[in-house]
Amino acid sequence: MKKNTILALLTLCAAAPLFGQAPKQAPPEPGVPKGFSVPAGRKFTLENGMGVTLVPYGIAPKVTVRLAVRTGNIDEKADQVWLADLVGDLLSQGTQSKTAAQVAEAAARMGGSLNVNVGPDRIDISGDVLSEFGPEMAALIADVAIHPRFPESELERLKGDRLRQLSISRSQPQQMALEKFRALLYPDHPYGRVFPTEAMLKGFSNEQVKAFYDANFGAARAHLYVAGKFDGKAIEAAARKAFAGWKGGAAPAVNVPKAMSARRLELVDRPGAVQSTIYLGMPVTDPSSPDWIPLSVMNSLLGGSFASRITSNIREQKGYTYSPSSQVSSRYRDAYWVETADVTTKDTGASLKEILAEIDRLQAEPP
Repeated sequence: MKKNTILALLTLCAAAPLFGQAPKQAPPEPGVPKGFSVPAGRKFTLENGMGVTLVPYGIAPKVTVRLAVRTGNIDEKADQVWLADLVGDLLSQGTQSKTAAQVAEAAARMGGSLNVNVGPDRIDISGDVLSEFGPEMAALIADVAIHPRFPESELERLKGDRLRQLSISRSQPQQMALEKFRALLYPDHPYGRVFPTEAMLKGFSNEQVKAFYDANFGAARAHLYVAGKFDGKAIEAAARKAFAGWKGGAAPAVNVPKAMSARRLELVDRPGAVQSTIYLGMPVTDPSSPDWIPLSVMNSLLGGSFASRITSNIREQKGYTYSPSSQVSSRYRDAYWVETADVTTKDTGASLKEILAEIDRLQAEPP
């Protein structure tokens, strides 16, 4: 990592106590790594263009069935922040033939639950169930994905839940820092928009929800993954039957950002706070690069583990913070590295100095 590509963000926040440090002990010698080979999977494509991957794995009588749809916050316009999240909330509220309660009860009878998760680039509809119910779960997921009810009666309740979540997030220094950091890193891009305004969220309509779904859901953007113990022939037959009538729809939009890379310091001042929240980071290579694994190892050495250099420095040796950490955060063809730490206000400058020094040291000294 070059020094001139560091992006630093600082915001002041509330107090938290520091605890005494115990003497650092040498870790035990590592043992011989156990052999592991990735199970061979089988892939095929349905006539409507949807992909399917089956991976037999393990001995427990459980199977994971997950439909991944290539859409999410990436497809939101500037005035639609969290619209994809609201679509995800409503997907779990029933289908044309089942109420929300009936969907939940059906999944429970299989020994699991059905979950909808919305991310920057992907919406997952998934369930972990007993092996014998794998084909049935595939059919239930297809029903939720292809025939959503989108009950308008639930819209205001779900928006209310999101408004409470927004209010809490905007009161937390860590979330305030993240919002500023992402806005600096991804200006004028969906990745840079973390929170909507209250007025924006209140204004979302059921028509907007349905329009987002119609524009971004379809077989051309979807892939079904099945992993665990299952009957391969039964799962394939269930998938072909359940998803056969799904229209292809539009191909996924590719909107790779041009992340900003400049050395700058941004402050969000909270007068009187006795602690600072630091977000210090930079754009890095994404998971498609052969350097992704070395980057992950680098992160573990630098700040991504309890025994990392930054943690040892500003926690164990200096006592500036209790729980610093770093991570590599990835999206489609994009990633950034960031170190985060809540430090005592008087040690903010010293903490930044030490973090930058550890970055320089890792460039100069092998671990």
